[in-house]
Amino acid sequence: MKRQRGPAEALRNAIAALPHRSKTAMLEGIEDNPIIVGAYVDGDGGVCPMLAAHRNGGRTSLASFARAWDRYTDASRVRRATLREVENLKAMLSASLADDVDIDERDVAEAIADHKRLVARREATTVHRPRPGDRDRSKELRRREGWAWTRPFRRYDQYEAAMAAIEETAPAEERELVTS
Repeated sequence: MKRQRGPAEALRNAIAALPHRSKTAMLEGIEDNPIIVGAYVDGDGGVCPMLAAHRNGGRTSLASFARAWDRYTDASRVRRATLREVENLKAMLSASLADDVDIDERDVAEAIADHKRLVARREATTVHRPRPGDRDRSKELRRREGWAWTRPFRRYDQYEAAMAAIEETAPAEERELVTS
């Protein structure tokens, strides 16, 4: 059974999923812009926190943040966010930034290179065993007259003729075994 998250926990999780740069840009944008709930923009210059982040260089689109923000603020219509809502958002962003570990792009590139080396080494040392069952002989038998994996018959009389041809070529001992 899926556990229901509260609105504050859902917002904290959505904030945690944001990249570091988007979090800092959102904090800057919250200081510079009036923040709204329930929409992307309003007619009075108010913006949602994601647009505020976008305007400050945080080029991330995360729909789960927008849903969590609107759920947290209980947005049923477009309105200005209350001072308490904005302060709580700032606190959550600051706490998430404190938890972030600054990752240098070189570290990420090194991690990717290490991963690729490990995958290549695993591929080189893995023994590829054939799958159980009959081996594929299609290349070997392709040019042999009348060969096929299956021999479909469109009519019953063609099937009977093929079975009769097989019975004629079978040794006498096998015919006796089949008839008895």
